[in-house]
Amino acid sequence: MPQTPSEERLRELRGKLIPVAELLAVFGTRVRTDQSVLLITQALKDVGLSTVPYFANCNGRADVHIVPLESVAEPEEEPDRQEEGEAAEGLTPGALPHQSFRIGDLPAAHSGVDCVPSNATVTQATYLMRTKNYSQVPVVDGRTTLHGVITWSSVAKMYETNAATGLANAMVDDPPIADVRQDFFSLLPIISEYGYVLVRDSSGQFTGIVTGADITERFDATAWPFFVVGEIEFRLRKCLGAALDPDNIRAVQPNNKKTGLITDLMFNGYVKLLDGHQQNPALRPFADQNWQALGWTGVDRVQFVHQLDRVRQVRNMIAHFEPEPLSKGRSEELRQFVGLLRQLT
Repeated sequence: MPQTPSEERLRELRGKLIPVAELLAVFGTRVRTDQSVLLITQALKDVGLSTVPYFANCNGRADVHIVPLESVAEPEEEPDRQEEGEAAEGLTPGALPHQSFRIGDLPAAHSGVDCVPSNATVTQATYLMRTKNYSQVPVVDGRTTLHGVITWSSVAKMYETNAATGLANAMVDDPPIADVRQDFFSLLPIISEYGYVLVRDSSGQFTGIVTGADITERFDATAWPFFVVGEIEFRLRKCLGAALDPDNIRAVQPNNKKTGLITDLMFNGYVKLLDGHQQNPALRPFADQNWQALGWTGVDRVQFVHQLDRVRQVRNMIAHFEPEPLSKGRSEELRQFVGLLRQLT
C-alpha cells in the first residue's frame, strides 16, 4: 500500500537525479498503479515539485530529475495501470499494449555511447570502429555537442572524392537523433533509412545508439511470445468451448457479463474453470465437472493448472509490453505448454 512521506523528506529530493524505482520506494511501493501514480504526483505537487521525464510513463529503469513544478509543463496523462493479478486481466481479448513503447525502452538506448572528440584523427575513429565492431561512431565534444557521425560509408566517400583526410570530411554532419521519450514505431522508418539513430536524454546527453540489429533482436524477443500466447488461447478456447456446459462458464463470469461464451473469458477465467483448489469454494465443484468433461485422463490436473496460471502471468507481462523481454525460463514454459496443447488438440 503506497504511503506519503513527510514534506521535509520530499523537499530533500529537489534537484536530485534518482532512478524511478528509488522514487517509488520513497512512497513505500514498487509498482506504478493508478493509485500510486496519483498519490506520488499529488504529493510532489503539494511541495512544488515534479519529475523530468514524468515518472509515470518513462522506462521503469530510467532516472528522473526532481525539479520545481513551475519549470515543467503539466505531465502527460498516463494510460490506466492496474495491479498485477486478477485486475491486470482488464484488457479486452486480443488487445495490444495499453501504453506506448518508446525508443528509450530498448536497452541499447541507454547502454552508453563510445565517441571521439572533434580533434581526433580519422584513424583513431576507424580504429575504435574496427576493434569494437561498430558501424558508426559519433563525434562529440563534452557530453552534448554533436558534430556528426563517422560511418564506413562516409569514410569511403572521403577517399573516393579525394577530399582532405580529416575528421570533418569523413563524417555525416546531419545524423538522425531521437529523444528517449519519442515513440518507438515512429522512428522505425528513420532507422530503416540510416541503419541507426542516436538517442539522448532530456538533458541533451547522448545515452545510446539504436541500430537495425537492435530492432531485429527486440522484435524477435517480443513478437514470439505474443504469437505463442495467442496460439495457447486459441487452443484453450477450442477445447473448453466445445466440452464445457455454458452454465459452468457463466459461473466464473462477472455478474454484468454472464454470456456463457468461452470467448468472453480471459486467462484468469480459464484457470477458474479448471482449478480444483481455488480460493472460492463455490467454484470448485464446477471445476471438477469441467476437468472431467475434457477427458484428459493422461494429464496431471494440478500440474496443468499450475502451468496455465504461469501462462496467465506471462500473458499479463507481454500484454502490458514490459520493457524487459521474457527470460529464458519463461520462454521455455511457453514452449512446453503450447507443445502439450498441440498434443491434446
